[in-house]
Amino acid sequence: MASIRDVARKANVGSATVSRVLNNSGYVSEETRRKIEKAMKELNYTPNELARNLFHKKKRHYRDSCA
Repeated sequence: MASIRDVARKANVGSATVSRVLNNSGYVSEETRRKIEKAMKELNYTPNELARNLFHKKKRHYRDSCA
């Protein structure tokens, strides 16, 4: 299973840039977006939903404890 880091290496960009493409947030040039999407397709990348859910749960817990 490919990770964000694998996609970033293949597209020759940083993992934060891949994250911005996945989350459709921040600025990423069209050329870079195409390179990342091509790398994701070649690696058969699919987001890890378990990791994403754990991250959002941790983020929510932190936010609730700060309120």
